[in-house]
Amino acid sequence: MQPVVKKRIQFTLAHLILILASIFFIIPFIWLVSTSLKPITQIYSFPPEWIPKPFRFQNYIEAMSYIPFFTYLKNTVVITIFSTIGIIISCPLVAYSFAKLRWKGRNVFFIITIAVMMIPGQVTMIPLFLLFNKMGWVGTPLPLIVPAFFGAPFYIFLLRQFFLGLPDTLRDSAKIDGASELRIYLQIMLPLAKPALLAVGLFQFMGSWTDFLGPLLYLTDETQYTLSLGLQQFQNQMGTEWGMMMAVSTMMTLPIIVMFFFMQKTFIQGITFSGIK
Repeated sequence: MQPVVKKRIQFTLAHLILILASIFFIIPFIWLVSTSLKPITQIYSFPPEWIPKPFRFQNYIEAMSYIPFFTYLKNTVVITIFSTIGIIISCPLVAYSFAKLRWKGRNVFFIITIAVMMIPGQVTMIPLFLLFNKMGWVGTPLPLIVPAFFGAPFYIFLLRQFFLGLPDTLRDSAKIDGASELRIYLQIMLPLAKPALLAVGLFQFMGSWTDFLGPLLYLTDETQYTLSLGLQQFQNQMGTEWGMMMAVSTMMTLPIIVMFFFMQKTFIQGITFSGIK
């Protein structure tokens, strides 16, 4: 078999497998959107019908009237944006220090940072709650935002791997020209790390947008609820109204899908270049 033909067969088989695998992921989402547009009689029909007859957009309007959807949306956007900004500011700074700077105890602190990744969140949940309660932050969105400005171990590790892949000659050349370490970081290293930064930002955005446990622990006032808590509240009140519940779920999921769709190329570059394959 000729190498060109063999390569084409491998290429076709690989894409066939990917297409088949993607079907298992896309079918639940299609069913979610389809159910959100169905009248109540069609939701319980058997065999199941994929295409709504007729399309009932009223589900979305009614769902938003049962819960203060736009208040929850505003709270979610605020928490998500500020926590993502915090991660993008803090994590690359720490990662660059671990990757490029030489200072006493660097390796020890990096090992400790990696070790923190091994601790389950359930172990630190109560101590953190008591700490934030002593500070008077419980009942405010601060516990969901402020910790992001102190970094996250996984993102630090991810960015460190990226910075390690950048040649030291860039930094050495800039130092010869008289640039300070901060200037090298801000004007040379940070722009080159854009793919990894966007990947980290997308990870944090998705994690914060869909976070349920954090808001459940720290938010006590209903006016401060996020979409994830609003969805649970809607389920408790209108658990049998599947059309409206699927409408709320669709509206909550859509921003993440849109963002990932437009940033998928950069996201894949960030993961690949950082060495996490």
